[in-house]
Amino acid sequence: MAQLSDLKVAALATDGFEEAELVEPLAALQTAGAHVEVIGPKAGTIQAFRHFDKGRAVPVDRLLHDVRPEDYDALLLPGGALNADALRMLPAAQAFVRHFQGAGKPMAVICHAPWLLASADLVRGRRLTSYHTIQDDIQNAGGAWVDQEVVEDGNWVTSRQPSDIPAFNKAMLKLFAQVPAGHR
Repeated sequence: MAQLSDLKVAALATDGFEEAELVEPLAALQTAGAHVEVIGPKAGTIQAFRHFDKGRAVPVDRLLHDVRPEDYDALLLPGGALNADALRMLPAAQAFVRHFQGAGKPMAVICHAPWLLASADLVRGRRLTSYHTIQDDIQNAGGAWVDQEVVEDGNWVTSRQPSDIPAFNKAMLKLFAQVPAGHR
């Protein structure tokens, strides 16, 4: 398993995230030694869903308007249609992901989360996957959508859905481990 001690990861999410797509990658990152902070647009907790049913509430560690993307080494974007649809409309969230892309920092993105990347105008020319219902959005934004468990493209790793999480976590840990220790 990758060792990610001293790696600082931002997990950007809000109400309506798919529970497994945040909770399971967080656990994998923490087990590998990474320091992960859940970043959200509002204080308190954010509500998870298991597709249509409410799941657990997860505490927000830091507010989006209080953090600097420069302070993080990597980014996790969990899916969930409500989560991704809400975040994609926030200029601060778009700016946050644009910073990661501009700095070439690694991003792990699953399910509906590529909506935020599309709204931030980052998918043009990229190869990625997502939940199948947003493949047209990815293609219309200039991305090459493929139906695969995991797609690795430069500083991105993307996956389709909760059933892909074991492969997603493995690829995420491998990608995040590429951050040089001196840059953490």
